[in-house]
Amino acid sequence: MNCAERIDAVFSGDMVDTVPFALKGWRIPQCEAERELRNAGLCVIDSRSVYSSSSPNTETDVLHFTRQGVSYQKRTVRTPVGVLTSLTREVATDQTERTTWRVEMPFKTPQDYDAVEFMIRDRIHVPAYDNFLKAQRQMGGDAFFKTSTPGAPIHTIMYEIMGLETFSIEWAERRDRVLALNDAIAENQREIFAIVAKSPANVVQCGGNYAAEVLGRERLIELVLPHWEEVCDVLHAGGKMVGSHLDANNRLWAKEIGNSKLDWIEAFTPAPDTDMSMADARKMWPGKVLFINFPSSLHIESVPTIEAATKQILLESAPGDRLIIGITENVPENRWRESFRAILETARIHGKLPLG
Repeated sequence: MNCAERIDAVFSGDMVDTVPFALKGWRIPQCEAERELRNAGLCVIDSRSVYSSSSPNTETDVLHFTRQGVSYQKRTVRTPVGVLTSLTREVATDQTERTTWRVEMPFKTPQDYDAVEFMIRDRIHVPAYDNFLKAQRQMGGDAFFKTSTPGAPIHTIMYEIMGLETFSIEWAERRDRVLALNDAIAENQREIFAIVAKSPANVVQCGGNYAAEVLGRERLIELVLPHWEEVCDVLHAGGKMVGSHLDANNRLWAKEIGNSKLDWIEAFTPAPDTDMSMADARKMWPGKVLFINFPSSLHIESVPTIEAATKQILLESAPGDRLIIGITENVPENRWRESFRAILETARIHGKLPLG
C-alpha cells in the first residue's frame, strides 16, 4: 500500500495496517534523511487548487523590493471606486515553504468599504483541474493530494482585509457594513463551491486557523457554522469530504465542531500545546477523521519523551481508525531528522491497528 492509497483508505474510514505518519506538504528539504524517512513509510499530504480566479474590472500592480535585507511585496488594486494598497514581507525560514507576514492591510478607513466590496464582487472563478491531475500523475502514489475552498468570510475580513485592531473598531462602530461585506464575500464564494464539488479531488480543506480567544464562540455559531453547513451541503453532493484547519484551542467550541457537518479536522494539536487531549478529541468528535499536528513543543524534547508522547496519542485514539499523525507546522531545522524518525518508528511498532 503506497502513501496515496494509505491516506485515501484512512479518509474512507478503513482500518489500515498501521496509523500513518504524514507531512502536510513538503515541509523538509529533499535530502538523504528525507529519502530514508519516506522509504520507511513517511507520507506526504499535498494540495493543489482546482480553480483559478480573475478580476476583469480591476487593475492590480505588484512591486517587489528589498529593504535592509528583507523582501517585501506591495500590492496596489485600482477599482472604479477607489484604490487599495497592501504590504507583505517575507519571513526567513530554513524550511522549504515560504512564510509571509501582512504589514499593511488593504482596508484602512471606512472610505475603503466601497473599493473592497467592488474588488470582491469583481472576482470570477473558473475550473482549473489540470494542475491537480498533473500533480497526481507526476507523484504517482508518493503523495496524497487534497484541495481547498475558502474559509468563513468573517475570518477573511479579520485577517486578510482589515487586521484585528481595525476589525474590532469596525465591528463595534459599523457592524452593518462589516456584515454586508461578509455577505458579499459569501455570495462570490458560491461559484467556487460548485467548481470544487465537480473537481477530481475527494478531500477538501475549508479554511481554518480559527482562534477561540479572538473569534469567540458567538461569532463561530453565527458566522462560521452556517458557512460550514453551506459548503458541506454542496460538496457532499459531489462526493467530497470536507474539513477545516483547527490547530488552536478548541475546547470552547468543541461541541459545535462535533455536531457540525465537517468530515475531518486538520492540524488538531493535542495537549500540551492546546486545551484538549487526543482522548478529548475522540470523545467530542466521534466519526471524524483527525489529521493531527504532533505537538510542536515536543520536537525539542529528548527522543524518549517524543516516543512516549507518540505512544500516548496512539493509546488515546484507540481503536486507531480515522487517524493520521501529522506535521502541519514547521519544525526546527536541527530537530526534524531525530524527531520524525522517533515518531515514525513508534507509530510503526505501536500503531498497528486495531489499537487495543
